[in-house]
This record gives sequence, C-alpha cells and structure tokens, in this order.
Amino acid sequence: MSKLANPIRLLLVLAALAAVALPASGCGTSSADPQRGRILFIQKCGVCHTLAEAGTTAQIGPNLDDAFAAARAAGEGGDTVEGVVKAQVEFPRPSNSDPAVSMPADVVTGQDLEDVAAYVGLYAGVPGAAPPKVPGGPGAQVFANNGCGGCHTLAAAGSGGVTGPNLNEVLPGQTAAMIEESIVDPNAHIAKGYPANVMPGNFKTIISSSEIEQLVQYLISSTAKGGGSKKSSGG
Repeated sequence: MSKLANPIRLLLVLAALAAVALPASGCGTSSADPQRGRILFIQKCGVCHTLAEAGTTAQIGPNLDDAFAAARAAGEGGDTVEGVVKAQVEFPRPSNSDPAVSMPADVVTGQDLEDVAAYVGLYAGVPGAAPPKVPGGPGAQVFANNGCGGCHTLAAAGSGGVTGPNLNEVLPGQTAAMIEESIVDPNAHIAKGYPANVMPGNFKTIISSSEIEQLVQYLISSTAKGGGSKKSSGG
C-alpha cells in the first residue's frame, strides 16, 4: 500500500475501490473470524501499517486508522472498509517492485484474507480503538496484543491455541535466554511434533526489545518451574 500524502486523494481512491470491491467481496459473511484476523494482521500487516486496536505502529504503509477515519465519520460502516481492504490486498495500487512504495499482492489470501479484512473492517478508523486490556501486567499485555494465545495454550492467559506448543508443558525449566530465542528465532530449535516455519519469524521486528523482555518474564512467572536468566545460559 503506497504512501499517499494527500488525505483527499486517499479517500477518493478508497471510495473508488469500495465501489468495485463490494459487489464481489462477500462482505458480511459469517465465515470470517475477526479474532483470527487480528493475529494474522499483527503477523503479516503490522510490519508496515499502524492500527491502534492491533497495537501496531509501523509507518512503511498508510496508517489505517487515519486512512479510514473520514469514511467512518461520514457514516461508512465496516462492510465498506472490509471491501476496500480485500481489493487493496488483491490488487495493490500502485503496483511495483519497491516494498517501500507498493504493497506486494496477496500478502494474505483465501480464508486468511477474509479474516484480516473482517478484523480491519471492525476497527480501522474507529475512535478510541485500542488493544483489549488484560490482567497480569505488561508481559501479559504483550502476549495478548500479539495474538500469542491464538496459537499457544497458556493457563495464566486463559488461552487454548493448538497451532504451537502448549507453553505450560514446554517452558518449565527453560531460561530467559532460551525463551527469548524461541520468540525471535523460532526455527533455531523446533519443538518436537511441529514443523518449521509455523511460528512467524518477524517478532523481533514488530515487538520492541523491552516488550520482548516483559513477555519473557511473564512467561517464566506464568509457567511455575520456569526461571533462569540470560547470563545463566550464556546466550
């Protein structure tokens, strides 16, 4: 998605996209899962776009809250935003080989696109939208903001994801350095029974170092037997 400096120009583009996209977009279908879309957005789209509800602040592409704020104020609903998102992902404007100027086509496809578009349709440009607050301190908030519970089971967070390992089972006994490595370089040591590349490898770029430290400490304290420090592992 290109950087369009003129807000009026952006709105005209969005309006044109909406007119084309809505008839074939399937908006409003019950098959979309916005919560799954939130996780995918953070992983796939948050590296380029700001969206307050997702807790993302990247500035490579347009700020999606700013992009859709005027449309929301004019009374446009989530279906319109959803249709625009689908059209822009499938047919980026402009389209070229420079990722700093143009979003690659098909960043997400199929059901993933349905879910991401539904999520963005719910929250982009909505005044006051912010990541849901959770108990447990700053590390728990990092866990929630980045959709970790969508893939992992962690009793303290009340999550039951099964795409990745059960953290209550695999984290006890690991040092802080080992846990951090699993977050920032997940293919360094693949958990038994799981293939490579299941967990996104870009968390080091989309989560700040201080938030990663908060997340690691939260995971240690939440999995009873976890402990250790970076120094103890030599990492």
